[in-house]
Amino acid sequence: MKIVLERDVLADAVAWTARALPARPAVPVLAGIRLQADEDLVLSSFDYDISAQATVPVTTEQPGTALVSGRLLAEISRSLPAKPVHITAEDGRAVLTCGSATFTLLTMPEEEYPALPEMPPAAGSIGSDAFATAVSQSATAAGRDDTLPALTGVRIEIDGETLTLVSTDRYRLAVRELKWNPARPGLSAAVLVPAKALSDTARTLTNGAEVSIALALPGEEGGTGDGMIGFEGAGRRTTTRLLSGEFPRYQALLPSAVNAAAELSTGLLSESVKRVALVAERNTAVRLAFSAGQLMLEAGTGDEAQAEEIIEAEFEGEDLAIAFNPQYLLDGLAAIDSDTVRISFTEPGKPALFTGKPGPDGSPEFRYLLMPIRLGG
Repeated sequence: MKIVLERDVLADAVAWTARALPARPAVPVLAGIRLQADEDLVLSSFDYDISAQATVPVTTEQPGTALVSGRLLAEISRSLPAKPVHITAEDGRAVLTCGSATFTLLTMPEEEYPALPEMPPAAGSIGSDAFATAVSQSATAAGRDDTLPALTGVRIEIDGETLTLVSTDRYRLAVRELKWNPARPGLSAAVLVPAKALSDTARTLTNGAEVSIALALPGEEGGTGDGMIGFEGAGRRTTTRLLSGEFPRYQALLPSAVNAAAELSTGLLSESVKRVALVAERNTAVRLAFSAGQLMLEAGTGDEAQAEEIIEAEFEGEDLAIAFNPQYLLDGLAAIDSDTVRISFTEPGKPALFTGKPGPDGSPEFRYLLMPIRLGG
């Protein structure tokens, strides 16, 4: 193999492909990135759960393939000077030259590298920026406890032209609805995608205008085992094995009627929570007391540092006090794509619903349900 390409093109493609490299590979070759040069250069990685592939333009003097250490290639490519990169591979070695810098890497046995999975059948497409925003919002409440794998995912529900993305860690719930362009008429499905893989993918596919989504349900063609979902855009594609397990029935948790509601500046509330929470010990709450025209925030107790702040808020209903984990509260506020937040309450001790401005149909596109912390006394 003998090729020439731009430094930035190589660095971006390697960084994308290296996402799928396992931290502890089951076999040594899975720590590698495969370079396959023909008319274009295709970089591939695979850990049996997630595959990543990037295709970039290249000047090919001699086609061929090479399998090299992915982590090392990623570190080298982002540290190169801004000059064309020459890569040659033969006799068990790959030589990378850029300006006055030359690196020689040992290659791995390509015959031991597994075949990457094929992309599942197309399911539809969506604008890349809208998809990245929706995934960022919906993944806010995803759990991080690997002993409960179903809670570490984002549930994607497909119903005609509507996508609903949902996550929960049992203490909070994030729900985002948006429109997309389905490729299969009448497709109705619900799948569970690992939240970290989905977030990384959506964030890094914004170079193109659209993201194509491909889906193979368990038992369908290409969907053996737990099934598979694929994403493709701007010369990049990735597949991820779906999670199994029961996702909580979240619909019943969303309130249909409220007894009190507050509206206030999202940024003002967020900054106030950050200030007051400075005195909150680990795993202790920030207390919110709502009354006509104002919100009082408090943290700390008489035996330690204390803080309080009063800010303006529109409030309808009887005075109420509620307490939240400050980090969970800040996560929800950061996910609200609106300068105004509405907080809806039902009964004391029940979760509060955080929403932004209504969407085109009058209902909020993003909903964040947060469980309160019980107030002492």
